Amino acid sequence: MRFFPTLPAMRRSMLAPIVGLSVAALQPAGAAEGVSVFSDPSKIAAIGGSITEIVYALGEEKHLVARDSTSNYPKAALALPDVGYMRALSPEGVLSVNPTGILALHGSGPKEAVDVLKKASIPFIEVPEHYSHDGILEKVRIVGKALGVDAKAEVLAKELDAKLISAEKQTASIKERKRILFVLSVQGGKILAAGSETAADGMVKLAGGVNAVDGFSGYKQMSDEAIITARPDVILMMSNAGPPVSDDELFGNPSIASTPAGTARKLIRIDGGYLLGFGPRTADAIHDLAVSLYGAEVTD
Repeated sequence: MRFFPTLPAMRRSMLAPIVGLSVAALQPAGAAEGVSVFSDPSKIAAIGGSITEIVYALGEEKHLVARDSTSNYPKAALALPDVGYMRALSPEGVLSVNPTGILALHGSGPKEAVDVLKKASIPFIEVPEHYSHDGILEKVRIVGKALGVDAKAEVLAKELDAKLISAEKQTASIKERKRILFVLSVQGGKILAAGSETAADGMVKLAGGVNAVDGFSGYKQMSDEAIITARPDVILMMSNAGPPVSDDELFGNPSIASTPAGTARKLIRIDGGYLLGFGPRTADAIHDLAVSLYGAEVTD
């Protein structure tokens, strides 16, 4: 999943560099890029919350030697060494756990750190991130292949496919779709919101909603006029991610207060990893978001 570099608290959650380990020393002549299966999966560093979840869902957690700070589910994963936030990695931190392979979600960074890791002699497998039903199944199959458990991955992919189909059908009959503004942060009174090609946009659509924002991709600071024009019925935010924003602070924002969501004080908060992970729990997250939006209109 693409997590958010704008959150300073996350940027700081890095493992301190190991003293005396230079970047030059991490770049042997024989790089190990381009592999799809780990020759030795005994000590894998998992970078990205959904990657770690998938490994556990496959029952292959015995392979894990480390995780990143976004990998906080299941609880058992918290016992693993934390090598830092996936978008603020240090090569020294990742390599300090002596992995036999690195399994990283696309979007891990910074680019300079990932380049160093890819040039190291340790196999590096990057898992694509697409914020869709099919994207989840692709991740499961790639992770399974990397660990040499293709058959188990196919079984899991079929189970998740059925759950996702069922979850998406629950809002199929709803005629009036809610307009949703996903707010990533409120800094200095400015709203940072999700446009297209984001995990938030993908989840809103899967849950039967409409992203109130169009015209840009990624996450962008919106003007007061743009927020008012977006006319959201609901504000959606993450919990347990970044600096907390109180209801009063959010609805005290003049532009938010001028929208239907502001007038009704309609706000939904859902755990960030659960909501935007695009992993094994996404079908449940779709259901929970849909129920929060539409209540009894959601059909089981």
